[in-house]
Amino acid sequence: MTETPSVLPAAGGAEAEISGGHLVARALRAEGVDVIFTLCGGHIIDIYDGCLDEGIRIVDVRHEQVAAHAADGYARVTGRPGCAVVTAGPGTTDAVTGVANAFRAESPMLLIGGQGATAQHKMGSLQDLPHVDMLRPITKFAATVPTTSRVADMVAMAFRECHFGAPGPAYLEIPRDVLDGHVRADHAQIPAAGHYRASTRSLGDPADILRLADLLAHSSRPCILLGQQVWTCRAADQAQALCREAAVPAFMNGAGRGTLPPDDPHHFQLTRRYAFERADLIIVVGTPFDFRLGYGRRLNPKAQVVQIDLDYRTVGRNRDIALGLVGDCAVILEAVRQALPGSASAMAAGRAAWLAELRQEEDRLAAARQSKLLSGATPIHPMRLAHELDQFLTDHTIYIGDGGDVVTTAGQVVKPHLPGHWMDPGPLGTLGVGIGFAMAAKLARPDQEVLCYFGDGALSLTGFDFETMLRFNLPFIGVVGNNSRMNQIRFGQLARYGPERGEVGNKLGDVAYGRFAETLGGYGEEVRDPEEIRPALERARESGKPSLINVWVDPDEFAPGTMNQTMYK
Repeated sequence: MTETPSVLPAAGGAEAEISGGHLVARALRAEGVDVIFTLCGGHIIDIYDGCLDEGIRIVDVRHEQVAAHAADGYARVTGRPGCAVVTAGPGTTDAVTGVANAFRAESPMLLIGGQGATAQHKMGSLQDLPHVDMLRPITKFAATVPTTSRVADMVAMAFRECHFGAPGPAYLEIPRDVLDGHVRADHAQIPAAGHYRASTRSLGDPADILRLADLLAHSSRPCILLGQQVWTCRAADQAQALCREAAVPAFMNGAGRGTLPPDDPHHFQLTRRYAFERADLIIVVGTPFDFRLGYGRRLNPKAQVVQIDLDYRTVGRNRDIALGLVGDCAVILEAVRQALPGSASAMAAGRAAWLAELRQEEDRLAAARQSKLLSGATPIHPMRLAHELDQFLTDHTIYIGDGGDVVTTAGQVVKPHLPGHWMDPGPLGTLGVGIGFAMAAKLARPDQEVLCYFGDGALSLTGFDFETMLRFNLPFIGVVGNNSRMNQIRFGQLARYGPERGEVGNKLGDVAYGRFAETLGGYGEEVRDPEEIRPALERARESGKPSLINVWVDPDEFAPGTMNQTMYK
C-alpha cells in the first residue's frame, strides 16, 4: 500500500517556511532521537540550529569515527536508532569505519553527511566526494536528498530501512542548498511519528515452531547459543524462561552476554566447544555461522542444528541446518516454550546427567586456569586483570571491551550481571570503539556505571575524545591493559616468522595513560602491582570523573583464542 505522508504541526504554531536543517531535526525528533553525535562543518550547521529548536542534544566530538561509534553504541544501549551528523568529504570518510562496524554488528544508526550544492554538482566543490557510492556497500540504505521538501520524508525512509530484517545503518547525503533551502511547512512531507512503521515482531511459520518444540522435547543433549539479536529483540526474559523450563544449557556471545545471570545453573561459559562437539541438538539464536563459530564447522556434524535469525539471508549460510526460523527472537522463543509437549520436570530429569556433565567440565576448566586468575606476577598477568574486572562489576555496570587480545581474554572471564550490560566491537573487530560506546552508554543510561576495558593500541586510536567525556561531564571507569604491543597480531607474527622478524610493526611506546587522564583533568593511576588493581578501581569509582587506570600487563602472555588463532580459522 502506498504510504501517504502526513503533516506534523510545527512546534509553537505553523511557520510560513521551514529550512532543510529544521526539517532534519523535526524528523529526528519524530523518530525519538534525543541526541546527535557530530563534528562541525559548514555543510551541516543548519541541522544544529534545528536541533536547538527541537530540544535535541548536540554532542560534538574530536573525530568523526567517534561520532559514528557513539551513534552505534547509542542504538545498542537504547534499542532506538542512533544518529551521527558529519560534514562532507573527510568528515564522511572519517566516519566510514564506525558505519562499517555498525553494519557487521547489525546496529541501526543513521549517518547524515553534507555535500556541496546541487548547482555545483561535478564542478569540484569543497569536499565533494561520491559519498553515496562509497557508503552503499556498508549500509542498508544510502541516498541523496534531492529537494528540501523531501528532507524529513527521506530521514523517515532511512530509519525505516534500518529496521528491515536484521537492523543496520543507513546514510543520507544532503547537499548544502537542499539543507539551507526553505519550503512552506505545509508543503514539506513530514511523516507523523508512529504512523509509518509495520510491526517487526514476526513469528515465522507456526509449523516450524511446533517442529522445534518437538525436537527440543525429544533431545537428550541440547544446547543453545544466544547471540546479538537476543538483545536486539529484547528477548532475555523469553530466553531465560525457555532455558529453565526445558533444562537447556546456554552459551552467550556478543551482546547476548548477560542474558542469563552468572549464577544461573543453565549459564555456561568455558565449555562451548565441549558442548558443541557432543550435543545432539544445537539451537543458534541471532548470530551467524561466521568465524566465531568456525563457519559452522565447530558444531557436531551429527547434531540437529536449528538457526533462528531476523535475516533470511543468514539462515543456512556456510552450513546446512535441520531447521531455520526467520523472525523476532523473543516471539519465537516464547512460542516454542509454550508449544513444548510434556512437563518441565520431566525434561529437567531427562537432562540432569547432561547438565551435570557440562558443569563438571566447566568446573575442571575453571580450576585449571585459577592460578592465572589469581597470579601475583609482575608484569601483571592479563587473566588476573580480567578477573579483577569481573569481580568489580555490579548489577549497575555496563561493561565495554575495546581491543584485540584484551577483548578475547575478557570474553573468557568477565560475566556481566544483566542483559544489555556487555558491549564489544562485534564481528568487524574494530579497534577504537570504546570511547564512543562509553559516551553513548553514559548519555543513554546516566544512572548506570560504565566501565570500559581498553587495549593500549585501541585507546590510542580514538582516545583523545576522553576530553569530550570531561567536557560533557560523563564519568566512566576506563581501564587500560597496557603491554605496549598490538599483541593479538604480534603472537601470529612471532609464530610465523620468529623473534627476529615477528615484532615488526606491532610494538608501541610506553604511554602512561593514567597521567594522560590527569593532564586533561580526569582521574588517572598507574598500576604495576596486581594487589593494587582493585583499590585503584575503587578510587576511580569514587572520583566521579572520567578515569583511566593504566595497568601494565605482561606482553608475553596471550589469550587462548589468540594462541589458537581462531579468528583466522
